[in-house]
Amino acid sequence: MLTFVAFRLGALPGEAGLLYSFFIVLFASWAGFVPSIFISLLAMLCFDYFFTPPLFTFDFALSERRDPVAFATFLSIGFIVSRLMTGIRKRNSALEKTNEQLKAEIAERTRADEKIRQSEAELRQLIDVIPQQVFVFNPDWTPRFANRRELEYTGLTVQEAQSKDAVAKIFHPEDLKKLEVFRERMGPEGAEMEARMRGKDGRYRWFLIRDNPLLDEQGRVLRWYGTRTDIEDRKQAEEAYSKAQAELAHITRVMTMGELAASMAHEVNQPLSGVVINGNTCLRWLAANPPNLDEAREAASRIVRDGKRAGDVIARIRALATKSGTTRESVDINEVIQDVVGLTRDEVRRKNVRLKMELADELRPVMGDRVQLQQVLLNLMMNAVDAMSMVEDRARELVIKTQDDEEGQVQVTVRDTGIGLDEEGMQKIFTPFYSTKPAGMGMGLSISRSIIQNHGGRLWAEPNQGPGTTFHFTLPKCQ
Repeated sequence: MLTFVAFRLGALPGEAGLLYSFFIVLFASWAGFVPSIFISLLAMLCFDYFFTPPLFTFDFALSERRDPVAFATFLSIGFIVSRLMTGIRKRNSALEKTNEQLKAEIAERTRADEKIRQSEAELRQLIDVIPQQVFVFNPDWTPRFANRRELEYTGLTVQEAQSKDAVAKIFHPEDLKKLEVFRERMGPEGAEMEARMRGKDGRYRWFLIRDNPLLDEQGRVLRWYGTRTDIEDRKQAEEAYSKAQAELAHITRVMTMGELAASMAHEVNQPLSGVVINGNTCLRWLAANPPNLDEAREAASRIVRDGKRAGDVIARIRALATKSGTTRESVDINEVIQDVVGLTRDEVRRKNVRLKMELADELRPVMGDRVQLQQVLLNLMMNAVDAMSMVEDRARELVIKTQDDEEGQVQVTVRDTGIGLDEEGMQKIFTPFYSTKPAGMGMGLSISRSIIQNHGGRLWAEPNQGPGTTFHFTLPKCQ
């Protein structure tokens, strides 16, 4: 068609060659490499036959420059354009595949984002309805998130709950310092503490606070996650239980003191008798002519000494008999043992028991209630004396020992050579209302174990290799 049109229009060879070249470019851009070469050869034949002299003959004259130039031009155009278009098509195909992949990835990411948003919504809803207050903190403990229960309890807005002043607003002033220390000592395993938090009604309630870190691969804290559980009812129950236990412990002490009444009277009577004797002696030395002031002064000194001794005994008796709350202080356990030994010395001597004390030197103090620890020792010593009261075929020996145990606590040991306990008695000995004494209440050892556990220690019993039983209890040292 192109040849017919160009021939009818009388196109010159140069014009015909330009038309052929334009057609080859269009054809090569649409067809492949082989059709482009074929159409280039066909164009060369038409060009030579219709537009180069002699016309209507195939005469490729190498001497005519336009013949080889036209041939090379047509072939080059077909080759170059087809190659370029092939590369473009491949690139377009690759781009289309890439676009499809991108579209698929975008769609997949959109679905994933939607799932994440849905999961976050479900998680937020779950966090809002769980019966705990939930907090999220930044690594520097600045608030980041608070769930609905936290906001409802404290009355804070979302913005107020995320401010640095939120902690100071809701925590009891006495617990703020403990909270700071708690967070400073926080390790990668997390920790928990109890503190009071103020509600929107202005009242404080006790909460159990648990915080755990989210760490990266290098062990750095990314977030702090915390829960706060209301334990006000439990604290009130514990307080009521502590009061009831204190009442029962007081009754037990009074009953034990009733059993030791004669011994205590003897302990008080001894220094009072000394006061009377030394008083008479002092009067005699003063009545002499001339008065012997040195001897009188010495007798007066003995009166003061015996008076202090009697006062100490009475003070120990009053401490055991007085009903008072628990007071934790630094206590020298060796002094506690010596105080109890002073109260029971006459009873031990009356039952023909040989008392041996092995008290460790330079023993660190423990943190505890002196009266309660005296009660524990008094109970263990009196049980040991009673267990040996029927022994006739061997020596009655009571050993009280103090030492540091393997866990860094103070350990107290009370060992006797009494009748001992069978396997059933060893299992039930700390059970309330179980007693091996005919008139016993069965509460002494149960209360003693509770006292030691409340002090952070442990009380247990074990049979001796020979006759008798050994009781041990441990107490944490003062930090």
